[in-house]
Amino acid sequence: MRLIGPAQFLRLARINFVLMRHGLDDIIFATHLFRPFRFLMYLFPWNWVWKNPRPRGERIRLALEDLGPVFIKFGQMLSTRRDLLADDIADELEKLQDAVPPFDGKQAREIIEKAFGHPIEDVLDDFDEQCLASASIAQVHTGKLKDGSEIVVKVLRPDVLPIIKRDIELLYIIAELAAKYSSELRRLRPVEVVAEYEKTIMDELDLLREAANASQLRRNFKDSNDLYVPEVYWDLTSKNVLVMERIYGVPIRNVDELKQHGTDMEFLAAQGVKIFFTQVFKHNFFHADMHPGNIFVDVHNPAYPKYIAVDFGIIGTLNQMDKRYLAENFLAFFKRDYYKVAKLHVESGWVPAGTRVDEFESAIRSVCEPIFERPLKEISFGQLLLRLFQTARRFNMEVQPQLVLLQKTLLNIEGLGRQLYPDLDLWVTAKPFLEDWMEEQVGVRAMLRSLKEDLPYLLEKLPEMPNLLHDALKRSADGEQMTQQIKELQQLREDMQRSNTRSVVSTTGASLTLGAVLVYALDGYTPAMFLGVPALSWGLGALGLFMLIYALQD
Repeated sequence: MRLIGPAQFLRLARINFVLMRHGLDDIIFATHLFRPFRFLMYLFPWNWVWKNPRPRGERIRLALEDLGPVFIKFGQMLSTRRDLLADDIADELEKLQDAVPPFDGKQAREIIEKAFGHPIEDVLDDFDEQCLASASIAQVHTGKLKDGSEIVVKVLRPDVLPIIKRDIELLYIIAELAAKYSSELRRLRPVEVVAEYEKTIMDELDLLREAANASQLRRNFKDSNDLYVPEVYWDLTSKNVLVMERIYGVPIRNVDELKQHGTDMEFLAAQGVKIFFTQVFKHNFFHADMHPGNIFVDVHNPAYPKYIAVDFGIIGTLNQMDKRYLAENFLAFFKRDYYKVAKLHVESGWVPAGTRVDEFESAIRSVCEPIFERPLKEISFGQLLLRLFQTARRFNMEVQPQLVLLQKTLLNIEGLGRQLYPDLDLWVTAKPFLEDWMEEQVGVRAMLRSLKEDLPYLLEKLPEMPNLLHDALKRSADGEQMTQQIKELQQLREDMQRSNTRSVVSTTGASLTLGAVLVYALDGYTPAMFLGVPALSWGLGALGLFMLIYALQD
């Protein structure tokens, strides 16, 4: 258990104050630690005359906004974990806005010049100290290169790391207390949730990582008309400063403006779904933060609008096995083959190997059948995954971070798609894509592709094949020789054990025989003779002779 220092104690007191101010003191006194003092709630004057009328989800959201950037981002991350939260709370947390007052532009200039190693005027033709956008981790400024290219410069907030580390340490303390004193919260594994958040936010503090993500995504869609990713200027980018091409487009949330440009909304909605599945199943590298604030639309050709993405701090990947099982799951869902869905979860290791497939199948059916009773165009892939994860948790399904990111992104894409075109039928768009992908993974096409990929390696190793074959045969022969030696040693050990046994038996038999002879050879009659000594001597002699004969046999 982590210890609470003076600074953390003051911060904890501030958190409690904020919770109480937003009418969340019932959360404090519901914990095991403070439950004995629950009666104090009725002593607070504000509970006599006023009770916060807002729903609990809204109160939690407002409290997190008051607590500052780290808690805002934590709430945003929690909103993606709908398998852990009640729907009303998750819906409110999705509304958290990561917008905070900007820091001084002159300070931003100093940070940039330190990263460049030169005055800004030596590198840029223009730089606007008035920021374009501001968030909890960084803020963005605009400028121009010497060749006239328009750019944006993303700058990490000064001294943001100590603040984040302090609040994360505090989150760990709260999570450990929650896990210790509440069985209900322990089931939600709060410490693991904080650890997941820590990794995410620490990754966002490295702008080189974000630049690498953007560069990879740009390369993946280099020859595509579906998605545009701005260029990274690597020679001006560092760990705390990111310089990228400036883009112009209509924010995707501005539906009315898109319609004014004559944008084909049905095409645009379907393209979003296509981009998502292309990233997941073809590129295995997907933008995992595709909320409306990070997506713009190029409407120069309204009949074929093009997506533009920004902010690449959070990227998701799936391994080949996850992709295979995910595609098969989607197709099995479409066919309502719940037994296959349950079996796939066990085979993939997402649920424990000992899970009864028939029980899991029944639970999945009870969740999915009500959903499938609606028209297909009203069914949400994301909600289906969410309900499935919630069901699987009852069967001890381990949290799969890559699948959580996938579910979050899918929900975002669906929400955007139906906002753009309410009649979007996601299944119609996705099913052919999934079927084509599955055909590429199995059968003759998959075998030929695998052979094509491995052929250069096989040709490279072909001259070595005779030596490799000789070495393999030699190792096999050496192995057989070693096996024979082991058998001989085992036989020798058994022979030695038998020899030792015979030695002990023969020695004992000889001793008994000699003892019998000595007893029988006693001179004269003594009282002992009348007590059975002759019979004893004959008995000992017979036993001794028997043992000698046994020991002398092979």
